[in-house]
Amino acid sequence: MYNYKTEFNPQATTMLAKVPEITLYFWITKLITTGLGEVASDFLFEKLNPFLSVPISVAIFVVAMVLQFKSKKYIASLYWLVVIMVSIFGTTAADVIRAGLGNTVSTLFFIASLAAIFRTWYVKEKSLSIHSINTRRREVFYWMTVLTTFALGTSAGDLTASSMHLGYLDSGIMFFALLFIPALCYRLFHLKEITAFWIAYVLTRPVGASFADWLSAAPGNGGVGYSKGLVSLVLLIVIVLLVVFRGGTPAKMEETQQLAVNQ
Repeated sequence: MYNYKTEFNPQATTMLAKVPEITLYFWITKLITTGLGEVASDFLFEKLNPFLSVPISVAIFVVAMVLQFKSKKYIASLYWLVVIMVSIFGTTAADVIRAGLGNTVSTLFFIASLAAIFRTWYVKEKSLSIHSINTRRREVFYWMTVLTTFALGTSAGDLTASSMHLGYLDSGIMFFALLFIPALCYRLFHLKEITAFWIAYVLTRPVGASFADWLSAAPGNGGVGYSKGLVSLVLLIVIVLLVVFRGGTPAKMEETQQLAVNQ
Protein backbone atom coordinates (compact mmCIF):
# COMPACT_ATOMS: atom_id res chain seq x y z
CA MET A 1 0.00 0.00 0.00
CA TYR A 2 1.18 3.49 -0.79
CA ASN A 3 2.59 5.21 2.30
CA TYR A 4 2.06 8.95 1.86
CA LYS A 5 3.57 9.68 5.29
CA THR A 6 6.88 8.32 4.11
CA GLU A 7 6.58 9.85 0.67
CA PHE A 8 6.04 13.36 1.97
CA ASN A 9 8.32 13.22 4.97
CA PRO A 10 10.47 16.41 4.98
CA GLN A 11 13.58 14.25 4.99
CA ALA A 12 12.44 12.62 1.75
CA THR A 13 11.95 15.94 -0.03
CA THR A 14 14.90 16.50 -2.34
CA MET A 15 14.14 20.02 -3.57
CA LEU A 16 12.01 23.07 -2.99
CA ALA A 17 8.87 23.85 -4.96
CA LYS A 18 9.81 25.18 -8.40
CA VAL A 19 6.32 25.72 -9.79
CA PRO A 20 3.99 28.64 -8.93
CA GLU A 21 0.97 28.64 -6.67
CA ILE A 22 -2.26 28.40 -8.65
CA THR A 23 -3.93 31.80 -8.57
CA LEU A 24 -5.99 33.92 -10.94
CA TYR A 25 -2.76 35.52 -12.18
CA PHE A 26 -1.34 32.09 -12.92
CA TRP A 27 -4.27 31.31 -15.23
CA ILE A 28 -4.15 34.73 -16.91
CA THR A 29 -0.42 34.42 -17.56
CA LYS A 30 -0.83 30.84 -18.76
CA LEU A 31 -3.53 31.87 -21.25
CA ILE A 32 -1.37 34.65 -22.65
CA THR A 33 1.68 32.40 -23.01
CA THR A 34 -0.40 29.98 -25.09
CA GLY A 35 -1.35 32.78 -27.45
CA LEU A 36 2.22 34.03 -27.61
CA GLY A 37 3.58 30.58 -28.39
CA GLU A 38 1.10 30.07 -31.21
CA VAL A 39 1.61 33.38 -32.98
CA ALA A 40 5.35 33.65 -32.27
CA SER A 41 5.93 30.20 -33.75
CA ASP A 42 4.07 31.21 -36.92
CA PHE A 43 5.93 34.54 -37.03
CA LEU A 44 9.35 32.89 -36.79
CA PHE A 45 8.38 30.28 -39.37
CA GLU A 46 7.26 32.94 -41.86
CA LYS A 47 10.00 35.51 -41.29
CA LEU A 48 12.93 33.13 -40.95
CA ASN A 49 13.89 30.11 -42.95
CA PRO A 50 12.53 27.06 -41.09
CA PHE A 51 16.04 25.65 -41.13
CA LEU A 52 17.00 28.65 -38.98
CA SER A 53 13.88 29.26 -36.90
CA VAL A 54 13.42 25.67 -35.73
CA PRO A 55 17.01 25.13 -34.49
CA ILE A 56 17.01 28.56 -32.81
CA SER A 57 13.72 27.82 -31.04
CA VAL A 58 14.93 24.38 -29.97
CA ALA A 59 18.23 25.82 -28.71
CA ILE A 60 16.52 28.47 -26.57
CA PHE A 61 14.04 25.86 -25.33
CA VAL A 62 16.86 23.51 -24.28
CA VAL A 63 18.85 26.28 -22.57
CA ALA A 64 15.79 27.52 -20.67
CA MET A 65 14.90 23.98 -19.60
CA VAL A 66 18.44 23.26 -18.42
CA LEU A 67 18.45 26.46 -16.35
CA GLN A 68 15.06 25.52 -14.86
CA PHE A 69 16.31 22.09 -13.82
CA LYS A 70 19.51 23.55 -12.38
CA SER A 71 17.62 26.13 -10.36
CA LYS A 72 17.24 25.33 -6.66
CA LYS A 73 14.02 27.31 -6.17
CA TYR A 74 11.09 28.88 -7.98
CA ILE A 75 12.17 31.87 -10.07
CA ALA A 76 9.16 33.47 -11.74
CA SER A 77 11.01 34.92 -14.74
CA LEU A 78 12.80 31.63 -15.45
CA TYR A 79 9.67 29.51 -15.00
CA TRP A 80 7.61 31.61 -17.40
CA LEU A 81 10.46 31.78 -19.91
CA VAL A 82 10.41 27.99 -19.97
CA VAL A 83 6.62 27.98 -20.41
CA ILE A 84 6.91 30.42 -23.33
CA MET A 85 9.58 28.30 -25.02
CA VAL A 86 7.59 25.12 -24.34
CA SER A 87 4.62 26.85 -25.97
CA ILE A 88 6.64 27.76 -29.06
CA PHE A 89 8.30 24.35 -29.25
CA GLY A 90 5.02 22.56 -28.64
CA THR A 91 3.38 24.53 -31.45
CA THR A 92 6.21 23.65 -33.81
CA ALA A 93 6.06 19.96 -32.86
CA ALA A 94 2.28 19.91 -33.33
CA ASP A 95 2.60 21.60 -36.73
CA VAL A 96 5.19 19.07 -37.89
CA ILE A 97 3.12 16.06 -36.78
CA ARG A 98 -0.09 17.59 -38.10
CA ALA A 99 1.52 18.11 -41.51
CA GLY A 100 2.09 14.37 -41.77
CA LEU A 101 -0.97 13.01 -39.99
CA GLY A 102 -3.66 15.67 -40.32
CA ASN A 103 -5.55 17.51 -37.58
CA THR A 104 -7.74 14.63 -36.40
CA VAL A 105 -5.05 11.97 -36.16
CA SER A 106 -2.51 14.34 -34.60
CA THR A 107 -5.05 15.40 -31.97
CA LEU A 108 -5.78 11.76 -31.12
CA PHE A 109 -2.04 11.07 -31.04
CA PHE A 110 -1.41 13.81 -28.48
CA ILE A 111 -4.42 12.71 -26.41
CA ALA A 112 -2.98 9.20 -26.27
CA SER A 113 0.48 10.59 -25.45
CA LEU A 114 -0.88 12.72 -22.62
CA ALA A 115 -2.86 9.80 -21.21
CA ALA A 116 0.27 7.64 -21.28
CA ILE A 117 2.29 10.30 -19.45
CA PHE A 118 -0.40 10.75 -16.79
CA ARG A 119 -0.69 7.01 -16.27
CA THR A 120 3.06 6.52 -15.98
CA TRP A 121 3.40 9.52 -13.68
CA TYR A 122 0.65 8.28 -11.38
CA VAL A 123 1.89 4.68 -11.35
CA LYS A 124 5.38 5.83 -10.43
CA GLU A 125 4.51 8.63 -7.99
CA LYS A 126 0.89 8.01 -6.84
CA SER A 127 0.11 11.70 -7.30
CA LEU A 128 -0.36 14.15 -10.16
CA SER A 129 -0.48 17.18 -7.89
CA ILE A 130 1.73 20.16 -8.71
CA HIS A 131 2.06 20.52 -4.93
CA SER A 132 4.17 17.37 -4.96
CA ILE A 133 6.75 18.44 -7.56
CA ASN A 134 9.55 17.99 -5.06
CA THR A 135 11.80 15.42 -6.77
CA ARG A 136 13.69 15.45 -10.04
CA ARG A 137 11.60 12.65 -11.54
CA ARG A 138 8.36 14.46 -10.75
CA GLU A 139 9.75 17.61 -12.32
CA VAL A 140 10.51 15.65 -15.49
CA PHE A 141 6.96 14.28 -15.56
CA TYR A 142 5.58 17.77 -14.97
CA TRP A 143 7.39 19.34 -17.93
CA MET A 144 6.65 16.38 -20.20
CA THR A 145 2.98 16.90 -19.36
CA VAL A 146 3.15 20.65 -19.96
CA LEU A 147 4.84 20.17 -23.33
CA THR A 148 2.28 17.58 -24.45
CA THR A 149 -0.66 19.74 -23.36
CA PHE A 150 0.65 22.59 -25.51
CA ALA A 151 1.00 20.33 -28.53
CA LEU A 152 -2.44 18.82 -27.92
CA GLY A 153 -4.04 22.24 -27.57
CA THR A 154 -2.51 23.40 -30.84
CA SER A 155 -3.80 20.37 -32.72
CA ALA A 156 -7.25 20.56 -31.09
CA GLY A 157 -7.56 24.27 -31.88
CA ASP A 158 -6.61 23.71 -35.53
CA LEU A 159 -9.01 20.76 -35.69
CA THR A 160 -12.01 22.85 -34.63
CA ALA A 161 -11.00 26.01 -36.48
CA SER A 162 -10.01 24.43 -39.79
CA SER A 163 -11.20 20.85 -40.12
CA MET A 164 -14.54 21.55 -38.41
CA HIS A 165 -14.78 24.99 -40.05
CA LEU A 166 -15.63 26.86 -36.85
CA GLY A 167 -13.06 29.56 -37.46
CA TYR A 168 -10.62 31.00 -34.93
CA LEU A 169 -13.04 33.23 -33.05
CA ASP A 170 -15.77 30.62 -32.60
CA SER A 171 -13.17 28.03 -31.61
CA GLY A 172 -11.77 30.39 -28.99
CA ILE A 173 -15.23 31.11 -27.59
CA MET A 174 -16.12 27.41 -27.53
CA PHE A 175 -12.96 26.38 -25.68
CA PHE A 176 -13.32 29.33 -23.30
CA ALA A 177 -16.83 28.13 -22.43
CA LEU A 178 -15.47 24.61 -21.89
CA LEU A 179 -13.05 26.04 -19.32
CA PHE A 180 -15.95 26.56 -16.94
CA ILE A 181 -16.87 22.86 -16.94
CA PRO A 182 -14.03 21.61 -14.69
CA ALA A 183 -14.54 24.60 -12.38
CA LEU A 184 -18.26 23.92 -12.06
CA CYS A 185 -17.73 20.19 -11.64
CA TYR A 186 -15.20 20.88 -8.90
CA ARG A 187 -17.55 23.23 -7.07
CA LEU A 188 -20.83 21.41 -7.58
CA PHE A 189 -20.02 17.75 -8.13
CA HIS A 190 -16.84 17.30 -6.06
CA LEU A 191 -14.56 16.66 -9.02
CA LYS A 192 -11.07 16.09 -7.64
CA GLU A 193 -9.00 19.25 -7.53
CA ILE A 194 -6.09 17.73 -9.43
CA THR A 195 -8.34 16.39 -12.19
CA ALA A 196 -10.04 19.77 -12.55
CA PHE A 197 -6.66 21.51 -12.69
CA TRP A 198 -5.24 19.39 -15.51
CA ILE A 199 -8.45 19.54 -17.58
CA ALA A 200 -8.40 23.33 -17.31
CA TYR A 201 -4.67 23.38 -18.04
CA VAL A 202 -5.19 21.49 -21.30
CA LEU A 203 -8.10 23.71 -22.35
CA THR A 204 -6.21 26.98 -21.84
CA ARG A 205 -4.00 26.14 -24.79
CA PRO A 206 -6.65 26.12 -27.56
CA VAL A 207 -8.30 29.16 -25.92
CA GLY A 208 -5.18 31.32 -26.10
CA ALA A 209 -4.04 29.93 -29.44
CA SER A 210 -7.43 30.43 -31.11
CA PHE A 211 -7.77 34.05 -30.02
CA ALA A 212 -4.16 34.79 -30.98
CA ASP A 213 -4.73 33.26 -34.43
CA TRP A 214 -7.93 35.30 -34.74
CA LEU A 215 -6.03 38.52 -34.01
CA SER A 216 -3.17 37.74 -36.38
CA ALA A 217 -4.93 35.99 -39.27
CA ALA A 218 -5.84 37.91 -42.41
CA PRO A 219 -9.49 39.08 -42.65
CA GLY A 220 -9.94 36.72 -45.59
CA ASN A 221 -9.04 33.84 -43.29
CA GLY A 222 -11.45 34.87 -40.55
CA GLY A 223 -9.03 37.03 -38.58
CA VAL A 224 -8.63 40.66 -37.57
CA GLY A 225 -5.47 41.18 -39.59
CA TYR A 226 -2.90 42.44 -37.06
CA SER A 227 0.65 41.43 -37.89
CA LYS A 228 2.00 38.37 -36.11
CA GLY A 229 5.02 40.35 -34.99
CA LEU A 230 2.86 43.02 -33.36
CA VAL A 231 0.62 40.50 -31.62
CA SER A 232 3.68 38.60 -30.37
CA LEU A 233 5.27 41.78 -29.04
CA VAL A 234 2.12 42.95 -27.23
CA LEU A 235 1.55 39.54 -25.63
CA LEU A 236 5.19 39.36 -24.57
CA ILE A 237 4.99 42.79 -22.93
CA VAL A 238 1.85 41.79 -21.03
CA ILE A 239 3.52 38.60 -19.79
CA VAL A 240 6.60 40.53 -18.64
CA LEU A 241 4.41 42.98 -16.73
CA LEU A 242 2.45 40.16 -15.10
CA VAL A 243 5.63 38.34 -14.09
CA VAL A 244 7.30 41.48 -12.77
CA PHE A 245 4.35 42.67 -10.72
CA ARG A 246 2.61 39.36 -10.03
CA GLY A 247 5.31 36.76 -10.30
CA GLY A 248 3.58 34.66 -7.70
CA THR A 249 4.85 32.38 -4.99
CA PRO A 250 5.93 28.76 -5.26
CA ALA A 251 3.40 26.02 -4.68
CA LYS A 252 2.94 25.22 -0.99
CA MET A 253 4.54 21.88 -0.39
CA GLU A 254 2.91 21.57 3.04
CA GLU A 255 -0.42 21.04 1.27
CA THR A 256 0.87 17.97 -0.53
CA GLN A 257 0.09 15.45 2.20
CA GLN A 258 -3.58 16.41 2.41
CA LEU A 259 -3.92 16.47 -1.37
CA ALA A 260 -2.44 12.98 -1.57
CA VAL A 261 -4.96 11.75 0.98
CA ASN A 262 -7.83 13.31 -0.98
CA GLN A 263 -6.84 11.40 -4.08
